[in-house]
This record gives sequence, C-alpha cells and structure tokens, in this order.
Amino acid sequence: MASRKLGTFWLLIGLIGIAGALPASAQSFRVQCPNSTVTHPAATNNSEPVYNGPTQFTRPTTGTSQWVVPTAGTVNGAIKCQQVSGGDGYATMGDGTQTFMFSFGPLSGLADIANGQAGTQFPSGFNVPYPGNCSNCNPFLQRGDPATSDGASSGASPGSGGTSSALFTWNGAVGLTPDIVQTVALSDLVAGALPTPATAPHCPTPTANTVTGYLFEPLGIPVGAQVMINQAPPIPGTTTPIIGSTPIPGGFVGTFNVTCVDSNVISPEGSTQFAFQYTDAAAAGQGAQTALVGPSASTPPVLDGHVDPRPVIDIGVMNGNIPAPLVQFDEDDELFLTLTNVGMIMRPDLFEQHTIHFHGYPNASSFYDGVPDASVAINIGASFTYYYLAPDAGTYFWHCHITPPEHLQMGMVGQLHVRPRQDRVPSGGSLYTYLGYQNGIGLPSGTAVDLRTVCKPGADILCSATTPAVNTGAVQGTDKLGNPQRYTYNDGDGSTAYDVEYPLQMHGFDPNFHFVGMTFNPEGFVDMKDKYFLLNGRSYPDTVAAGPQATTSSDGQLHYSQPMPATINIPVGGRALLRLVNLSVSEYHTLQSLGIPMKEVGFNAKLLRDQAGMNTEFFTNSITLGGGESLDVILDASDASCGSTGCATTLYPAGRVFYLYTPQLDHLSNDAENFGGLMTEVHICSSVTGGNTYGNTCN
Repeated sequence: MASRKLGTFWLLIGLIGIAGALPASAQSFRVQCPNSTVTHPAATNNSEPVYNGPTQFTRPTTGTSQWVVPTAGTVNGAIKCQQVSGGDGYATMGDGTQTFMFSFGPLSGLADIANGQAGTQFPSGFNVPYPGNCSNCNPFLQRGDPATSDGASSGASPGSGGTSSALFTWNGAVGLTPDIVQTVALSDLVAGALPTPATAPHCPTPTANTVTGYLFEPLGIPVGAQVMINQAPPIPGTTTPIIGSTPIPGGFVGTFNVTCVDSNVISPEGSTQFAFQYTDAAAAGQGAQTALVGPSASTPPVLDGHVDPRPVIDIGVMNGNIPAPLVQFDEDDELFLTLTNVGMIMRPDLFEQHTIHFHGYPNASSFYDGVPDASVAINIGASFTYYYLAPDAGTYFWHCHITPPEHLQMGMVGQLHVRPRQDRVPSGGSLYTYLGYQNGIGLPSGTAVDLRTVCKPGADILCSATTPAVNTGAVQGTDKLGNPQRYTYNDGDGSTAYDVEYPLQMHGFDPNFHFVGMTFNPEGFVDMKDKYFLLNGRSYPDTVAAGPQATTSSDGQLHYSQPMPATINIPVGGRALLRLVNLSVSEYHTLQSLGIPMKEVGFNAKLLRDQAGMNTEFFTNSITLGGGESLDVILDASDASCGSTGCATTLYPAGRVFYLYTPQLDHLSNDAENFGGLMTEVHICSSVTGGNTYGNTCN
C-alpha cells in the first residue's frame, strides 16, 4: 500500500459494504425541466432574448462534443416547462347543472392559472419546490390544493368575505422535491499515489478517465457529481482513528467531486468492493479525526425531477379544468411538457391511458405526437415528458388522443399559442429588415438572413409566412398599454399587430353522454348531441364573471375547474386578438360581432397571405369553424377606418358594451333553458390593467 499522507489532493475510498438494504429509488411520477440544453445554454434559458437575427450554430472541431452548439450572443428563444394532470373533475353549466368530465388539470404554474393565465414557466419558476406553510398565506391554500382553493386569485378565504395579507404566488411543479439521500458505509481509507494490483483499490487518473457508469448503482452518482463523506461513531476505547493497525488520515470529511468509478476491485481484506476517487477541496486537511467504526458516504440532495406522489395525487385528483391549462411559448423555445396520469376517482374501474396531441402542430418527431399508434400512452400512476422545439407561430390546440371522440367530448381539450419572433424585434427596428426580407441589408454587422422567416414569392411554396409584397416601413413600437408591440405572426408589415389577446375555446357537452361516462360504459356515440355550449368552459352570463369559477365536487371540496373568463376588454382605440378554436366533437360553431369589425388574419395557424406576398386578410362580422379548426381574428376598435384625417368623434368611446355571440339559436341555450350558450361581452375601456390578456380589468 502507498503511504498515507495527510492533506493529499487525490484520495481513494473503497466501499466495502452497505449499511442495511438500500430502499428502491424507482418511481413513476417524474418531471423534466433542464436548466440548460445544447441549444439553450444556462446563460440565456430563463428569459426571452431580443431578436437580432437567426441563431448561429457551429460544430466544434476538437474534443468529444461534436454536435452543433449555438454561437455566444446569437441564441434565440429559451427553455419553457409545464406539468399537467390527466384525470377527472366537474364543471358547472349556465343553468347550474354539474357535469362530470375526463379532463386535464394544472400541476405547475398554479398561481398563474388561477389568475386566468398560461401555466408555462421558465426553469427558474418551474424548478421551485413548494415553500410550505407561511404566516401570511391564505390557510385554505395550504390544504394541498393551491390552484383550486378559494382565494388563489383574490386572497379571499371561503365564506370569510375578507382578503388575506398576501396572494398565492407559487408557480413551481407540484410535488417537486430533492431526491432521497442514500447512505453506504466506508472503510479502508487510502491516500497518496496508489499501485494498481488486482488486490488493491485503484482508479485511472482523472484526465484519462472516460468512465460513464455509476458509483454504486443504488446510489446513482455519476462521475462528475458530488458525494458527502461523513464521520462515523468512534470505536470505544480508542483515541486514534485507525483501520486495522494503520492511522486514518484527516481531510476525508466533507463534500467532494467524484472523478472516478471502479466497480471491480478487491479490498486488502479480500472482498469485492466498489471504489471511487474524489478531489479534496480542502487540500490542507480537515484536522484531527476521532476514532471510528467507518465513515459513510451519501448523495447530496438535488432537484433531478424526483416527485413526491402525495401532493401530486392530493392536488391532481378531481382537479380537471375546462379548458385544459393554456400552453404558451415563443418561436425558438424548447418546451418540456409533462403529463401525469393521476387516474379517475369517480371511475376506479377504468384504467384509462392518456396522451397529449398537438393538433395541427408541425411536430418533427412522431414519438412526441401523442397518437398512441406511433408514440406512447401514459398509464395511471405514470408521467411522460413531451418535447417540442417551437417552429412556427400560430394558434394551435391540444387534446388527448385516446378514443378521441370520447375524451374530447368529456373535456380533455385546451389551447396552445406560439408567439412570433417578430415580438422580440428591438424597439425602432424595421420588421421587414429584421426578419431577413432584405437579405440582411440593414441588419447589424455580421447578421445572417433568417431562413426560417424569409420566404420569397415563388421560391418556396411551403413557407409559413410569405414575404410582404412591399416594405411598409413598419417598425417595432409600443401598444396601447405601453408594452412592446405584439403580433400574431411574422408578418413583416405590422398587419397582425394587437394590444390585448383573448383565447376563446368553443366547446359543447352532451349531459347524457357525460352521465353515462360517470356511471358505466360504453357510451352511445351515435346518439351524442351537445346541449350545453361553452366559451372557455362557460355559458353566458358565466362567461363574463370575473375570476375562476368553482364547482363543489364529489370530494366535498371547491375546485376552480373553470378558471378562464371570456370577457373581452379593449382599451379605447385598441385592437383585441381573438384566438378562436372549435373543439366540439359534433358541431359547427358560428360567432358574430355587431358593431366592431372582425379582421381575419390567420386560419389553422397560417397567416392569410398569398404566394405573391399580398395580404388576403378581410373584414367580416361572422365566422364559422368546424371541429378541429382555429382562427385568428382581430376585433379592431381603432379609428383606422376613418383614414389619415381621422374621425370627428371616437367611434368606440369608453363605456360602450358590445356582444360577441352565435346566431345559431339552439346554441344560445343550456339544454332546455332559453338562456346562456355561446355569448360574451366586449367592453371598451379607458384603460386596461392586469396585463394584455384574459383576466385583466377594465377601467
């Protein structure tokens, strides 16, 4: 054996045995939200960078990393994460009837969703374990159901009539917790340069180490990770730490980086053991050590996607929403969307799998498409993380693709919005120039043309947004709320600009079908006929009720299963983008606007523009959508129609109320009642507070 020197930089420790049987570390509920990826390094993944041209990639010519990596300073987009549950729940119709649903619910972004927002988060918001009880939190938010407890958006306790001192603001992943610390016993502490006979612990030098295995598989510590080494109780009657007859050096207690793994070594005592080598951050040693039976090594607690199933079940059961939690991200983003199947407490006899299918979305991999024939389906008690790289802006939607007619009718439907990179053009920048329509002319020095946006007429018939026929001179400015201007698509001419946006999901329920789904199978698909007609999961007048709408479910608790109102608030002279989708299984839906013109700018996530670069957008007062179709419509309450000289009086002054409704009379009712249905209000406001999207306040 080599000499045992105190303070040696490299130490080798043999793992002789395990202190008792290690618990199994496998679990079915997991989430994924990396802090960095090859495409989005850690320096840029928690914010949306300004768009200054396309991301530039290079391929290293040396080293082991031969994949392409982004060049510093030109990384676009960020990392976004979200977790949703698949289960059941209840919703309340306009006549007060409670309807049973199979539905998706929120398991991240709970505060945002309770306020009517999207639940999609940056890693810095998603990877935050629940902070637990706090003195100034609403006590009803600490029962394990923060997203659907009364007061999530207002701070009010049920029945109290008052407000709490602080709102619920946590948006992390439900159940996210550090991994379980595991411990093994150590002995035969050896320091110094070591020979490599088969009878002694040994490892290659760190620079030559290419081992990618694990320290000890139940521990799951890879090379490059950290291990905590702790002192053990002293041996009775001794004063000097020894192993056998040899004193033990100091400097081995602390947290160290694992640099080597060797699982095929023989200890001096003749037993097979696992060994690892680590670096000593305090090379001068740790001082005198007490006598011991043997030190121990343990994994340090880290966030690795490990989820405690108790809060997941506690929150996820009976927590289905209609619509499903909204997903929103930007072009160039990487999205990690985890679906956790918590089962259906009202139908424990069903072993229903669930998937997520992005309808009409240009997904490059069938593995993440959600159609079970070509991908995977998620069993009860399991999680699966879908991965998407956002390519094209537009209004999409997502739904379960297990027996789609049944699961869509039962409520497993939601919206997905991809925002254009044009939103991130610097203030004052030419929209035409920054999107590469001039082949780089006028762009910052060294900036290449963005081939993902530049689409020359006649050159590429597959372009998602054709180059405008002319350069209108449109530049990035501010909207009516004082925020950077937002757009529906990469239009290059500002034609799809808006000030506020609202998703409107059209859907219908057949109460008989839902009753059968709650009690026994099979349902009568042939006889399925919608009787309740919904905008964002509500019928009028519930569509204009502020805040999340609650239903008392069969667990006796209030669940805010309808969090999204459908009121449209437009600032004076402003424009509202309506992201319309029809997710009915059996009905066409028509919506009509009288008083404020509707400008249709996109259909099925495609900008209305022909291959010659001419805008084909048009004004109308009525639109009709079939099931599985989306439409981007701008309610234009500006005075643009008056021309350059303006109007003698404001066409749409503050305080005016208009209606968006269906002319289909049978869709303006709730079952047998002549009341409710597809209708909501459009308010003209002197100002709008609370953001540019749903859940804001008209002043």
